[in-house]
Amino acid sequence: MIHKILPVGLLSCNCAILGDEESGEAVVIDPGDEIERVREVLNQHRLKVKYIVATHAHIDHVGGLEKLHRATGAPVLLHRDDLPLYENLDAQAAWLGIETPGKAEVEQFLKEGDRLEVGNFSLQTLHTPGHSPGSISLYLDGEQARLFSGDTLFQGSIGRTDLWGGDLGQILASIHGTLMQFPDATPVFPGHGSPTTIGQERATNPFLQRT
Repeated sequence: MIHKILPVGLLSCNCAILGDEESGEAVVIDPGDEIERVREVLNQHRLKVKYIVATHAHIDHVGGLEKLHRATGAPVLLHRDDLPLYENLDAQAAWLGIETPGKAEVEQFLKEGDRLEVGNFSLQTLHTPGHSPGSISLYLDGEQARLFSGDTLFQGSIGRTDLWGGDLGQILASIHGTLMQFPDATPVFPGHGSPTTIGQERATNPFLQRT
């Protein structure tokens, strides 16, 4: 399996590219910006994008959706509860003082339990609200298990909850009730910053030590 992480854009969103070498199919998670760099990786490994997934609709994670969709024809997937955020990219852009990016049509709304089959691997959708109402995480099961936590869980921290739709109680419930179900050895690839593991966060993340 091909697994590449590209920090992209003003806020260094971690764009993840997962490709199946046998079939050549790929999924791109959170293509927030710098789509030419994303395309370079896809072309280098001769990958055809099957799905474009946003873990949530903050502008740093969705700013490149339209460009990547236009370049590949692959469908854009998002949780329905984040549609209001996505429909207000102009307000998000104004808040950051940047140009409003193009907006692609969302072709499929993901929900808890949905599976994305990409070549020989499968990603399970986990609804993990709190950072935003429609925040999701994606779990790749099997021998190469790993978790893509979006902006829900970070190395040593959690997603901020002071933006529209954020809820501290909800994000902690998502982490404790959903993400902490996985084995300690499970690698975690957050939407920003360095990778971690479930065990490391269970043991040392200060937000998870609170009673």
